[in-house]
Amino acid sequence: MKSTLALTLTFFVTAASAGKRGLAWPWYNAPLDPGVLNNGQGQVVAIYDWETYSPPSTNGNGGLGFIGMQRCMDCDSSPVASLAARQQAQGWATVFSLNEPDINGISATDAANWYKTYINPLAIKKAFPAVTSSSSSGQGLSWLASMISACGGGCYADYINLHWYGNSFSDFQSHVTNAHNQFPQYTIVITEFALQNPSGGQSAQVSFFQQAFAWLDAQDYVTLYFPFVASSPALFQANDAAGAAYVGTGSTLFNNDGSPSAVGNLMY
Repeated sequence: MKSTLALTLTFFVTAASAGKRGLAWPWYNAPLDPGVLNNGQGQVVAIYDWETYSPPSTNGNGGLGFIGMQRCMDCDSSPVASLAARQQAQGWATVFSLNEPDINGISATDAANWYKTYINPLAIKKAFPAVTSSSSSGQGLSWLASMISACGGGCYADYINLHWYGNSFSDFQSHVTNAHNQFPQYTIVITEFALQNPSGGQSAQVSFFQQAFAWLDAQDYVTLYFPFVASSPALFQANDAAGAAYVGTGSTLFNNDGSPSAVGNLMY
């Protein structure tokens, strides 16, 4: 069920008219400045860090709209008991919820009950949990459908939240289109996506993102998208070796000196 809350001067009103791009900002990014990728012309409008605390950086949010994410049912870094207070203190206009519960042992029923308890009461825009692009039974869009069914119409949401890693733009396009066709009552945010460690490295990622950005900008049912990841190769490799091995470092938006990478330059 969509939230019908009217927000007068919200971040997403600006985003709808100006741009859809955002920064997926990991916890280890303290040496970097998100403002480097914010040229003030509105193409890049949002930042999130998988947490409910402000992004660690040399320049706060870099002039971008911060979106809090309660990535876990409860965790030390983002205690669910602090969710509402952090939202009020920081003034988010949107909240993202659970990170990939479909592959992390969280049942659709448990997620639905948790969502009603902690996400529903927030009088802001809301996204269902971020699900993977897995096509296995009980994962990905299948898990999301089960959660929405378990909600019984009682989960208030504005967006479905997608993650995708794969081998081609056509596969990405098909996945996003299928998600829209399956859940047409919601618009879409894509909070992680990239090619999965392509042999062509950064040049392959650049080609993919060029196609993806142009296509996503043209889809009125896509509200926001966040290429993975807004970090540098050195920081990514040092702090998330498994992620770097899975995706490669060619999709990072920064160079090691803190300047925009070839992918980062596409954000403008």
